[in-house]
Amino acid sequence: MNKSTMRDIDERTNLAGNSMFELLLFRLGEAPGTDRRELFGINVFKVREILVMPEITAMVNSPPAVMGVANIRGQMISVINLPQIVGTNPTKGLGILLVTEFARTTQAFAVEEVNEIVRLEWKHVLSAEGRGGGLVTSIARLDGAAENTRLAQVLDVEQILRDVFPEQQPETDMEASSKLHLPAGTVVLAADDSAVARMMIEQGLKSMEVPYIMTKSGQEAWDRLKAMAAEAESEGKTIRDKVALVLTDLEMPEMDGFTLTRNIKQDPRFSAVPVVIHSSLTGTTNEEHVRKVGADAYVAKFVAEELAQTLRRVLER
Repeated sequence: MNKSTMRDIDERTNLAGNSMFELLLFRLGEAPGTDRRELFGINVFKVREILVMPEITAMVNSPPAVMGVANIRGQMISVINLPQIVGTNPTKGLGILLVTEFARTTQAFAVEEVNEIVRLEWKHVLSAEGRGGGLVTSIARLDGAAENTRLAQVLDVEQILRDVFPEQQPETDMEASSKLHLPAGTVVLAADDSAVARMMIEQGLKSMEVPYIMTKSGQEAWDRLKAMAAEAESEGKTIRDKVALVLTDLEMPEMDGFTLTRNIKQDPRFSAVPVVIHSSLTGTTNEEHVRKVGADAYVAKFVAEELAQTLRRVLER
């Protein structure tokens, strides 16, 4: 591993250690029925590069939101019209391409313009669920807790890719050999802020015949874990009699997966509970970063068989 990669890992670890992350802000044009150009955001970890719009080759019979493919450094990459998906009107045109890598795939999103990168605490990112934004996982308060802070909508890229390329969705049902047996009376405590990711995880765990509790953020999982520990104590048991393993995403509002992992591993009540990171932030750098924050294992989204193998390996230790 070269020195620049190690510096990158160390910098990300330091950010995670302070419950912070970096958000790339961009605009997609005017919101429907208004002249406002709202801010949107994506975690910098997912962005491979930012380009001035290259030449795009339109593909025959491609999905409506796919503009075509671009030849970027010898790789043919699908270009997705992000304003079309969210329903905005890019009055300045689509001048910028965000090349992203996550969930084992590479794709590019056409946007109107890129604004800046901001460093935020996860506690200033609030869940968007129930607020009317079906393609938005969370809302970032860019100026912290200040009144009238600027807001940025963090898009649910997993849902967007599922909508654009439904035929490419992974298989969540498995053969009988992948059934997983937990200690009697225990569950997997899972956390993910994406509705489509939660659905896929639930389908996978059901296919493994694994009892589980699903939560929508690291904070909700942490609160649930503490409540279960209190319940176990009142019964003369420990948390290991209730929870076999914690399965967590990384990017989540209020409390991210790094902070959740650190909280678990630094608390004597929970330190023996295995933690598996299940994230769309793929790649060697991110995997090494996950190990440095204390998780017991890392598995990239979403191959159900690999998830089953990882859970089995951790539980057998």
